[in-house]
Amino acid sequence: MTKKVYDFGLPPVQRVVTGHDSDGRAIFKSEDVTPLELIPTGDAAMLTIWSTATVPADNNDETDGRDRETGLTLNGGSVIRICDMLPHQESPMHRTNSIDYGIVMKGEVELELENGVKKTIREGGVIVQRGTIHLWRNTTDEICRIAFILIEAPAYVHNGAALSENKPEDVTAGH
Repeated sequence: MTKKVYDFGLPPVQRVVTGHDSDGRAIFKSEDVTPLELIPTGDAAMLTIWSTATVPADNNDETDGRDRETGLTLNGGSVIRICDMLPHQESPMHRTNSIDYGIVMKGEVELELENGVKKTIREGGVIVQRGTIHLWRNTTDEICRIAFILIEAPAYVHNGAALSENKPEDVTAGH
């Protein structure tokens, strides 16, 4: 299946990966510059930078973290990806069993919670998303670039019951 690369004016992402040589000394393992790929819904483009199979991470695992199958989140692990949210687009309302750190690198994005309350996060702003139902919306005419770091977490427990996940890929597949 051919992935659709897009170009809306933001640069591709430079990725530099370090590691160790046979003497245990620090080395640069790889470097690449890669464009983002449009996701099937067409509202954003994404690029996985790295993932780990476990938390805590295993720095002896020589797997290229970009090559690991992640889905949106990675059960038991972590993932960092860059997301370009296209103008006037929004994600489905969703929840994942993870703690997510979102760093707005360019533009701004609106974060809406299930109760309808909204906050705008501007360039340089950081979001700490703690397993709540939410959606992302770009209300501007410009692309919003966000770095997302997602780390697996147990489901949030409310009144003794774990709240269920509602992953974006599951929500989208239901439409």
